[in-house]
Amino acid sequence: MKAEIIDISNILWQDVLQQVRHDIYQLPEYLALEAKRTKTIPEALLITEGDKIFFVPYLLRNCNDVEEEFTLSDIFDIYSPYGYPGILVNQEAITSDFLNTAFKNFQDVLKSRGICSVFLRMHPILNEQLLETSLSSNFTLNGETVSINLTLSEPEIWAHTRKGHQSTINKCKRLGFTARTVSFSEYYTEFTAIYEETMNRVKANQSYYFDDDYFNQLLSLQDKLHLCIVEFEGEVICTSLFFESCGVVQAHLGGTKNDFLSQSPFNLLLHHARLWAKERGNEYLHIGGGIGGSTTDSLHTFKSGFSRQRHQFSTLRLVTDEEKFIHLVELRAKALENQPETLLKSGFFPAYRYTGN
Repeated sequence: MKAEIIDISNILWQDVLQQVRHDIYQLPEYLALEAKRTKTIPEALLITEGDKIFFVPYLLRNCNDVEEEFTLSDIFDIYSPYGYPGILVNQEAITSDFLNTAFKNFQDVLKSRGICSVFLRMHPILNEQLLETSLSSNFTLNGETVSINLTLSEPEIWAHTRKGHQSTINKCKRLGFTARTVSFSEYYTEFTAIYEETMNRVKANQSYYFDDDYFNQLLSLQDKLHLCIVEFEGEVICTSLFFESCGVVQAHLGGTKNDFLSQSPFNLLLHHARLWAKERGNEYLHIGGGIGGSTTDSLHTFKSGFSRQRHQFSTLRLVTDEEKFIHLVELRAKALENQPETLLKSGFFPAYRYTGN
């Protein structure tokens, strides 16, 4: 069994992606723009044995920001870029012996590099089979996500749509709203303005705000990036970005103008997007779930009205060096004037990045 850390310029990265079904979140270009946004280092750990592949893309982060009073330059952790990168394995790798050994190797390699913890969001679709293997006990179930089965006929897709959503879509058409797919670069200004207006309206967490540099870098994804819009009398009133890779289309970021909220044009946008994605031969349109995987909030309720298809949303929360992990928790607890046990019981992972909120 061979294990090696590779960077985004390594030809092995592309070789792996040519052999394993993947999403946008595992592309080196995507890791690069996420690393720049988060000031981290994009890497991947590749473990192979014969024709078996175990591939984990991630962002490497120094822990020296946990507590400024101490120098922690030799302690790191890793986490996922925005989205669902998960762990890529090929069909040949789905055997207990290989997976168990590869997972142990994965932990050992990270520990040897001073990495004390791992937080990865698993891919709700591509990791479904992996979550049913001998590794299942290592994953935390966080909730569920929704996807639209594009292999169904158009009448079946419509029949699986909640009646209220059907009525809203028809109403939007009667009002004269039209939806289409356009070039992101051509409608960049309209998109960014609507997205910012939406985030301000919902008082979104700061992590959902992105600057011009980030959106400009998205253009590097080229034909894997698409923009859907809804227009009324020549005005763009609703918009959303979508990624497309290996038969999976992912809804990314979007929003609606405040003045048109009551008409709910985003329903028409998603309806257009699923028919557009189906026509292109894709298998899934994944629209995600509630905040943090919630199945009870209004966002999940809205999304679940477009499809009956559900997926588990799980995360990998792994301590690879317990001594360093506990050391960081103690430092963080001291800075917060709290007890380490309180941080460990908070449910936040890694506990040493708990903010107390």
